[in-house]
Amino acid sequence: MCGMKTNAGNFFEDFTLGQVIEHATPRTITEGDRALYGAIYPTRFAVPSSAEFAASVGLSPHPVEELVGFHVAFGKTVADVSLNAVANLGYAECRFHLPVVPGDTLRTRSEVIGLKENSNGRTGVVWVRSTATNQRGEVVLDWARWVMVHKRSAESPAPETVVPTLADAVAPGDLVVPAGLDFSAYDAAAAGSPHRLGDYEVGERIDHVDGVTLTDAEHMMATRLWQNTAKVHFNTDARPDGRRLVYGGHVISLARALSFNGLANAQLVAAINAGAHVAPAFAADTVHAWSEVLDVAELAAPGVGALRLRLVATRGRDESMTLRGEDGKYADGVLLDLDYWALVPR
Repeated sequence: MCGMKTNAGNFFEDFTLGQVIEHATPRTITEGDRALYGAIYPTRFAVPSSAEFAASVGLSPHPVEELVGFHVAFGKTVADVSLNAVANLGYAECRFHLPVVPGDTLRTRSEVIGLKENSNGRTGVVWVRSTATNQRGEVVLDWARWVMVHKRSAESPAPETVVPTLADAVAPGDLVVPAGLDFSAYDAAAAGSPHRLGDYEVGERIDHVDGVTLTDAEHMMATRLWQNTAKVHFNTDARPDGRRLVYGGHVISLARALSFNGLANAQLVAAINAGAHVAPAFAADTVHAWSEVLDVAELAAPGVGALRLRLVATRGRDESMTLRGEDGKYADGVLLDLDYWALVPR
């Protein structure tokens, strides 16, 4: 006799407005996560790379990259929110409240804040707000995202449509600066760039030049590292074309790492305002990146400012740095359009 002990994941009709999901498997961050992150992504930012540098700007113990915490916290949600996803569609209102350090244990809960069945009757969009806390119950990061999910049956009735209102961007005054952060004695030589807040202008575009070619082995290893169980990343039976879809967060981390060349002083990610995975990425695609400065803000912490940046990842290098065509649609080759705030020295 077969028991129903396995998890087939939630389908669209399993979600209800206001539903709260406590996600399984808390995860303790270790120095191994830092090492593996650096092995998978060509990251060189000084704060997560050097305990000495981090301490010199007031961050001790030594934090890992913000995206390590994001990926781990996000991975917790997959089994309940997006195991049966067609695609992750976007992010909003993501704030990093506390640096994550080795020894921290992260757990995540989500609340369903929106539902909308698609016109094809076979899929729907689910909006959730997720919150990750550490072992002391402190909020480490929170974010909203929306994902397209398969229905179990096309005959299932559509729920009432509720589309949440989400902010276009986190206001500079709402950015959380880590306690003790002080860039007043910032070591630009160790960081790898002399450029400070005042050296960047709104509208400026920066070609990050370098590229990384995706491989199935690396993106699957990364996705397993974050305990992301979405079928489309591993199982060639999960897509009609038999190809493994690269986890969108993998592309985010690659683009962020590539942005070091031109934005080496964008040391800490403070918030993600919006994000769209514009097109799928697969093994053998070569990812390049460029950034546009959207806003500049001075913050109260000593020597600290913030850059609002649009980080664009492309399939192949786009020297023209074109985001959209004349028709207003994303240009061919654009993989990722990510709007975020980074803390920089001023």
